[in-house]
Amino acid sequence: MTTIHLANVQKSYGDHAPVIRRVNLDIAQHEFCVFLGPSGCGKSTLLRMIAGLEDLSEGELRIGGRLVNDVPAAERGVAMVFQSYALFPHMTVFDNMAFGLKLAKQPRDVIDRKVREAARILQLDALLERYPKALSGGQRQRVAIGRAIVREPGVFLFDEPLSNLDAALRGQTRVEIARLHQRFENASVVYVTHDQVEAMTLADRIVLLHAGADAERFGSIAQSGAPLELYHHPKSRFVAGFIGSPRMNFIDAVVDSIDAGSVTVSLAQSGERLVAHVDGRRLQPAQPVTLGVRPEHLRLDGLHGLHGKEQSIQCATVLSERLGEHSYIHADHAGGTLIAKAPGDSPLGSGERIRVHVPPSACHLFDADGIALRRSALEPERVAA
Repeated sequence: MTTIHLANVQKSYGDHAPVIRRVNLDIAQHEFCVFLGPSGCGKSTLLRMIAGLEDLSEGELRIGGRLVNDVPAAERGVAMVFQSYALFPHMTVFDNMAFGLKLAKQPRDVIDRKVREAARILQLDALLERYPKALSGGQRQRVAIGRAIVREPGVFLFDEPLSNLDAALRGQTRVEIARLHQRFENASVVYVTHDQVEAMTLADRIVLLHAGADAERFGSIAQSGAPLELYHHPKSRFVAGFIGSPRMNFIDAVVDSIDAGSVTVSLAQSGERLVAHVDGRRLQPAQPVTLGVRPEHLRLDGLHGLHGKEQSIQCATVLSERLGEHSYIHADHAGGTLIAKAPGDSPLGSGERIRVHVPPSACHLFDADGIALRRSALEPERVAA
């Protein structure tokens, strides 16, 4: 059953170019869907359109099969949690959580039961008589989530709910939101964030929105799918560069030769030759392309038991970021910088000459328009930290 259906949805302000462009999307019952993208890509606007806080310029929006283009926000059966908490400062935690139920004229005993049950789930039992000013940021956000829970909506909408929290609280609250989603079997979640960790760990599906200088794509869906689908099989250079931290390494190259299931390229600056296991049937020799490879898929000469020049490039280390469990080695290659993941006890310092091995199955190729070529190999091996 589809809970939310968007058909050719667009949003424009006045005569300006659309900020949401031709969005077609189905969000299923109990699905956790994350709208992801850089600041200004329109993800919060799209969420507010679902909530009824923004009007559609074009297209149709259905919730539970009902056309809701002209239905007021209060009658859509959705509950929204804002980035700024939006709590009433003169009300206690109990009254803030009960506010929507009181407006709906629910019986007092029903209000009391629902509020106390939500407070128990969110570990707010001891705070029901406090006012927002006496709460921490994480507690305030849990109150805002509790206010949404008591309404028992069919759709929960979260607009960057963790952005005001410190790193430890973000991790803790993220786990709480995931547990809440499991608890409410029939409710769908639409969640907006620019944080990849939140998107990758929470989402059943990520909807990545375009942004940047390309006006024809701005505000449209760049790719939609399971988190690991976007990670391992990006459809464009934009998706590949946005998903993953540190970001994918990109190197300008030129096609040398094309074989069944593989393409040999020469790196534009150094002339070194590498093989990529991709389907190159729509390429031509001498065609410019971009080679992409993720930091964790690069192998450092010696550290990963590899030696020699085959399928490798020469680099000079610039910086080693030691993070305990693993390190990120920043290396200069023909005037550009590559990042490789290495064991946490890596002995590499700055200024060392190293060879970086590039597994053919780990390579991505993108044409001049930034469109990915289909990969023809199995998933690349993971580098042990």
